[in-house]
Amino acid sequence: MRRIILTAALTLAGISVANAMDCDNAPDQATMHVCADMALKATDKQLNITYQAITRRLADNPDTAKLLVKSQRAWMAFRDAECAFRTSGVSGGSAYPTVLLTCIDGMTRTRLDTLKELMNCQEGDMSCPVPAE
Repeated sequence: MRRIILTAALTLAGISVANAMDCDNAPDQATMHVCADMALKATDKQLNITYQAITRRLADNPDTAKLLVKSQRAWMAFRDAECAFRTSGVSGGSAYPTVLLTCIDGMTRTRLDTLKELMNCQEGDMSCPVPAE
């Protein structure tokens, strides 16, 4: 109960929960879960920003934009299936939600890195579908 009140007070004071928690030294499973959830939300936000930037660059090429959408959907299905497989050993346990979130976050970070690479292709790189700005 004190944690909820502290979290609410810090949020009202403008201090993020992440700054209030020591996620590197989380003392319990609940804290680890909150930290994993916050990490995934931050990574997912960056992924969406990068994805939208690529979409804007592909505005003049609707066929390639459709391929991006198809690729992203396929990647999300793969990510979810892969993490379900990777975390199956702890399925049903108290650590499962945290382990699942951590897996999804790691794979999302990898996808984010891939999309960022596509945003920085060299001029004339014929293997890159994203035009330079």
